This record gives sequence, C-alpha cells and structure tokens, in this order.
Amino acid sequence: MSSLALQDEILLKIEKPARYIGKEINSVVKRPEDVDIRMAMCFPDVYEIGMSHLGLQILYDMFNSYEDVWCERVYSPWPDLDQIMREKKIPLFGLESQEPVKNLDFLGITLQYEMCYTNILQVLDLSQIPLLSKDRREDDPIVIGGGPCSYNPEPIAEFFDFFYIGEGETRYREILDLYKENKKAGGSRRDFLKKICSLQGIYVPQFYDVVYEEDGRIASMKPNIQDAPERITKNIVTDFDGVPYPVKPVVPFIKCAQDRVVLEIQRGCIRGCRFCQAGQLYRPVREKNVDRLKQYASEMLKNTGYDEITLSSLSSSDYSELKELVDFLIEDCGEKRVNISLPSLRIDSFSLDVMSKVQDVKKSSLTFAPEAGSQRLRNVINKGLTEEDILRGAQLAFEGGWTRVKLYFMLGLPTETKEDVQGIGDLANKIASVFFDTVPKERRREPVQIVASTSFFIPKPFTPFQWAPMCSGEEFLDKAYETRQGISSQLNQKRIKYNWHEADVSVMEGVLARGDRKVAQVILKAYEKGCMFDAWSEYYKNDLWMEAFADCGISIDFYNTRERKKDEIFPWDILDCGVTKEYLWREWEKAQKEEVSPNCRKACSGCGAAKYGCGVCVEERV
Repeated sequence: MSSLALQDEILLKIEKPARYIGKEINSVVKRPEDVDIRMAMCFPDVYEIGMSHLGLQILYDMFNSYEDVWCERVYSPWPDLDQIMREKKIPLFGLESQEPVKNLDFLGITLQYEMCYTNILQVLDLSQIPLLSKDRREDDPIVIGGGPCSYNPEPIAEFFDFFYIGEGETRYREILDLYKENKKAGGSRRDFLKKICSLQGIYVPQFYDVVYEEDGRIASMKPNIQDAPERITKNIVTDFDGVPYPVKPVVPFIKCAQDRVVLEIQRGCIRGCRFCQAGQLYRPVREKNVDRLKQYASEMLKNTGYDEITLSSLSSSDYSELKELVDFLIEDCGEKRVNISLPSLRIDSFSLDVMSKVQDVKKSSLTFAPEAGSQRLRNVINKGLTEEDILRGAQLAFEGGWTRVKLYFMLGLPTETKEDVQGIGDLANKIASVFFDTVPKERRREPVQIVASTSFFIPKPFTPFQWAPMCSGEEFLDKAYETRQGISSQLNQKRIKYNWHEADVSVMEGVLARGDRKVAQVILKAYEKGCMFDAWSEYYKNDLWMEAFADCGISIDFYNTRERKKDEIFPWDILDCGVTKEYLWREWEKAQKEEVSPNCRKACSGCGAAKYGCGVCVEERV
C-alpha cells in the first residue's frame, strides 16, 4: 500500500505528477483488513477541477467517518498519462491506496456537467471495468452516478448500475448496510440492485423499459420488476445543520481551481430564474446556522492552512445572517491575514458595503448577471432584476472605487428578438456612461472597463424552459455577431470588451442535457473515436462528434431545435425532483406572457417543494 502505482520514470515524463501520488494533508488512509466496504468517489475531470468540488469532499468525509468503510478519490488522468496507462496496461487506481479501482466494491461518479460524459467512459475503460452495466461481472465494482446531471440519467443510463438521485448525505448508510447483508447471504449484484431499487432516490435503469413512438418520442417508461417504483423521488436534507461537513478537507499539493476553504452557507435559491436548473433541483432553500458556520470557518482554516475562505451559495445575498457572518470573518480572518471571497452577491448597497470591507486594499472586478439585454426578456426569464437596479448598483460600485465590471448574458433565450440582443450593447454602454457621470476626472485613477460575456442558452430538465426549442449552432453565431456589432456601435465601445462561448460545444451540451437512452450509443461511438475532455476547448473534437451522430443515425435537431408539446413524456419524467411538472408548465406559460413570479420569501408559487416541510417553505413571511 505504501508503493506508488506509477513508477518514477513515468512520473518524470508526465505533467504535474502530484495529481497521482496521494498522501495529501487530511487524506484518509485505512487498513483494508479493518473495513468491510472499499469504494472510490470519482470526479471525471482533471485533478485540479475535481479537488475543487465541495460535494465530493462532503461525501469523502462522510464515508470515511464510517468505521466499516474506506473511501478513496479518483480523477480522470490527463491525456499524457492516459496514453501511458493504455500502452503499459496500468489499471486506474485510487489515490489513497494506489491500488486498482477494479478491486473495490463501489465506484461512485459525480455528474456535474454533461461535457464530462466521455470521461466517464475513460475512467471505466482505464479501470478495466466493462463500459456497459449489462456486461459487468460479479466481481466488478458497482458503478453509481449522482449529482445534478443524474436528473436526466438516460443518455448515460447504460453505463451505470444505479443512480443516486438527490443529496448524498441522507441514504448511503442504508445502501451500504444492504450491500453487506447481501454479500453475507451470498447474493448476486442483481440481488443487491433489487434490494435497493425500492429505496427513495434510487434509480436502477435495467429495471425500467422504454418504449418509443414512431417519430422517436417516448411512449412510456415503466418498471419491469415488481420492486421498482413507478417514479423515483429525490433525497433531500431536511435538517441542514445536522448533516456532516468536512472540517478537515483534503489539501492538494498543487494549485487547484478553488484553492481555498469553502463554506456552504445555504442550499437552494429563492429567486426562481426560469433558465436555472439548480434553482429548481435544490428547492427549498435551507440555511446553515450562523454559529455553526463560524465554528466551521475557524476549524477549517486551522486544519488546512489556507489563506482564503469563500462562501458557497447560489445566491449569497439571500442568506439571512450574512452580515453577522461576514463581520465575524472580517474580525477573525483579518487577524490571520485571510482573504474573504463573496461570490453570488446581488449588487446593491448592502452587498457593496460588505465587499468594501473585505476588499479594502485592492478592489477586484464586480460581476453583474443581467442575463438578458432588455427588461422585457429579463421578465421572460424571471430574473427579478431591473435596469434601474443594475445602473444604481453600478453607480454605487463606481462611487466605492471599483472601475472594472463584468456582465454576463445569455443568447438564444426563448422569445428573444434582435432588439433584445441589441440591448446587451446598450446596457454595457449605459454602465460605462454611469462611470463618467459619477466619478470626476480628478478621481479617475484608472479607466473604466466593462467586460460583456455571452453564453448560449441551453434548455435544461426540470426548468420551465424544458419545453423550449434551442438555437442551432449557426443561429448562435449569428446572435454573437449581432451582439459584437451592437457593442461596436456604442459611444463608449473602447471601454467595452466582448467575449462569447463556443457554439459547437453548446449544441452538444443541449443534446446530452435533454437526450434519451438512444444518445448513449453516440457517446460510446464518440469515445471510441477519441473524444475525451470535451469540456476543454483544446480537446473538444466537434468533427468526431458529428461523425458519431451520423454513424448512429441520430438527429441533433430532434433533441435541440423542436418545441415540445405540453403532454410529451420526457426522459426524466420518471424522476420527482420536488417541483411539479404542472408548476413548471405554469411558469413556461407565464414566461411567454412576460409575467414575473415573486421569490419564495415574498410569496409561494406552489412549486411542490413545501411537501418536504423544511427551509423557506416553513418560514414565517413578514
């Protein structure tokens, strides 16, 4: 167990060998003979990305708190090592033990974004685990999928033994106990899957049959064994203060994407933006007790040696005890020379006051996310942000000494017009004008810079826009060109920089987001052709993906560009994420009427999440 899986001569050949050697501070090593279950949790991307993911840290800490379980970590080997491992037939290994993943009981894979799907196959392939669930032997690990993309598991259903739907802190102990019971009784892997398929939040694809209409739409999805439920309801943490949290997170040897202490202050969002999947999946909003957060912050800084702490939330400004928490961190962290990062803030006087306190030396850029260029379209997407709010926020920011503003927009939103696209340049220009109107010449230490960035809208499952058509790649590029032209025509164009996302990748993400089981053959074919690390622009191979679709006879337009009817059966309809399809349809209709819905603290929209009896749904509204 002490020897490394990779010889020195290999480590000297590859980039960043520290990705693969384990033994980081706070990593957990146990003796195999002391545990009943061995497992690995995998983030199917490079180490620096995976090590920055809080969800995996939470599960790693939770599993290793069980005396009978040893959980290790696995990440996708970078292409340089991938090639060597294939040539030398070195099986993928867990970082802690340096032993092959194929020898473990479970391999859990977190699904955070669709463009990692070919990396899932890379991980299985290098682990010498059959890619398809139906081909696995009794001694192969049970392969589990979880995370936000598991809310439409169908495009990758054939690669997994089961999916855990919902928040991981709630059901795993029961699953592991059933595994031990089944193993002791001499049961098969199918016996185990039959035992767990009736548990809340557990989806075993092989126990469900999909029937299609002649035009390719789904006619039905039904269980093929008695124990499997008709619908699978997500798992949710109802006591957010009572679940484990990693106060001794693993500290990497190399710089990672999020190289700091991460403090999750709340889960969920009250805002109800109609394009946002996370805002629906994690309902209702639940807050962590502020005194507990203070305790976590102090312990984590002590246990890691980090010099920065960030508050994690979909909308940090909505955390009710934010002022008290920030004041504590400023006082406590200031003494230790620790930086405080506050992402996901709404730009208002309170937030700017908070940021002024934590950025008193060097003021970095401020980020606004108007999402749409016109007020009409912001009403369509239920953004809850007016142009007056944005310009007032900019004025306060400029008065406070900020000179750089980042603006995030989406192109291709439902009902979007040329006027909406033109509005992006108009709004950026107005913000630049606010700077000149607000800051006298003698106080302008550096020129104002407005950075406008656009991504392309992708309809996601369990959002009101799941029925919406998506633009083609050509349409996306036309819209980006119109945006650039609009910015170039502005009076303050020299102060505005424009960036846009790749259209090809967005088109592909759209298929994978709303695809059904037939898409699995395309993913497999693309992987066989050499597709991996598709989330990295330098490795994304659109031509190979197009070949894979052609080889499989699968139409991209079928999944992307058509509008769904109200009664269409979606691949994810077998799952219950907490919000009802009826509610989502009401929001889709309101979007087309440009009607705004209130946030959850102002009024209840009847989404269905109140059935969990926790969080904002049980708060007393003022």
